[in-house]
Amino acid sequence: MAGDKFTSPEYWNNFQINRQDVEYLHNYLFETESPLTVRELVAVLISEHVRAEQVAEQNRRQAGGKLYLPKENYQVGDDLVFPALDWKHGKVTAGRAGNNPEVGEFDVLTVQLDDGAERFFASRLSNHGLNEEPASVEESEFDLDAVLRSHGKALEKKLEAAFQADEGLVRIAGRWFPRALLVDVNVGNLNLAEAVLDMAGGEPLPTSDLLKDVSLPEGANPKLTEFSLNLALQEDERFDEVGPAGKVLWCLYRLEPQEVREVPVFLNYSKIEYDPSVIDDQMLGLERELDDELSDVAPNVDAEADEVTFALIYPHLRAGTLPLSKRLLPFFPTAYESPRVRFTLVDGKTDKKMPGWVVREHGYVSGLRDWYNDNGLMPGSLVRIRRSENPGEVIIEAQTYRSTKDWVRTVIVGADGGVVFAMLKQTISAEFNDRMAFVVPSFEAVDQLWMQEKKQPFEKLVVNMVREMSKLTPQGHVHAQELYSAINIVRRVPPAPLFALLASKPEITHVGDLHFRLSE
Repeated sequence: MAGDKFTSPEYWNNFQINRQDVEYLHNYLFETESPLTVRELVAVLISEHVRAEQVAEQNRRQAGGKLYLPKENYQVGDDLVFPALDWKHGKVTAGRAGNNPEVGEFDVLTVQLDDGAERFFASRLSNHGLNEEPASVEESEFDLDAVLRSHGKALEKKLEAAFQADEGLVRIAGRWFPRALLVDVNVGNLNLAEAVLDMAGGEPLPTSDLLKDVSLPEGANPKLTEFSLNLALQEDERFDEVGPAGKVLWCLYRLEPQEVREVPVFLNYSKIEYDPSVIDDQMLGLERELDDELSDVAPNVDAEADEVTFALIYPHLRAGTLPLSKRLLPFFPTAYESPRVRFTLVDGKTDKKMPGWVVREHGYVSGLRDWYNDNGLMPGSLVRIRRSENPGEVIIEAQTYRSTKDWVRTVIVGADGGVVFAMLKQTISAEFNDRMAFVVPSFEAVDQLWMQEKKQPFEKLVVNMVREMSKLTPQGHVHAQELYSAINIVRRVPPAPLFALLASKPEITHVGDLHFRLSE
């Protein structure tokens, strides 16, 4: 039965997109003249397959025979189809008058069924439960939403792959359309769009705003005109589409902040080879807590949480960014294709709004340099991220308080140009993670360390850092979390290679609970 087929997971798991399917959707887009998402097109394709299969099933059921209804009159030799017998076929071989005073006049047919059985059926019987024609296959229930929930993502991937191999279709902001129907957009139109965006001073604008000043042919379908301009802008390197998924916003690439167009030097990581097998479960647990965008471990948190708090490390503080770690990622807007997404950051205490940028490819969010400075944050300061009720906005909050004096590890650049740590009394105005907190009196002095420390072998850097950090405690040891924060003051390093080195280097001894010291 057709209905049974479409409720089977195997049917949709094995479903393949063929050339006929792509051509059908080509024609569908031609007829509707509206660009559609792959999700919408998958729904169209599923509905068409179900409709075609239902029609074919109906034709198979009734092929070569009359529909048997007890009220009708049939003759010897008639081929009949019996809905109540799962649409079996049979031929009338004989007929006679029936004899039952309670039901009136009727005939009795002798029918030879396809399977060889001989059965008797009534005809010319006006009052019978089978006299109503059965519902056609097309009218049978089919739950499209249930199929999309269970198999939609997998079918979307298959359709995307088929469309990408078709040069006749183009995509912009997740919507597809036939190239042949596009409105012509010339260089003059694009120059006008550039002028409009130039006047906006780097503020992204929707396509509808650009269409007011870009003279495109009148009379065309508005959706088609907008799609055509979007595609032309996408194919011109001057323009950058920076809207979150479901929203198209255009910006001039040259007007985007430098830290959006180029990865800040403090976030650049030169890959360090290491053996992941030496990292134990305790280290993995700590790595999950550190919210490093370069980590590849799953967080132990609810993906639907309304807020998350993390501790800053120096590279993000210095670059004015925050990590797009696996724990923070769900809080920020994504996009169908755009590598850079513009959104709004909102200060949770003052409601001040700030432009923010998600740099998806490199895993960071930019736009916080002034905010960090205004709130007096340092490496180790705690920052809270919250969801907003307004689409396109993310709430950020520093856990600040009235300034107080406190003893905190302080970064000093020694006379020999090396890093020195000292416990000094400093003015603090924001909550911090004790193990990750450092005061950096001079960013400029520390910047010089970045130039020289990146030339030093990683193993030597770690040993030197363990030696310097251990001087601050009577026990002469340092915690892995403290070391991670300290090393990132002079060189961008994710947790895994550091932890692997701590676990495997003979000169470094684990003394318990992720505390380490140099071997005697």
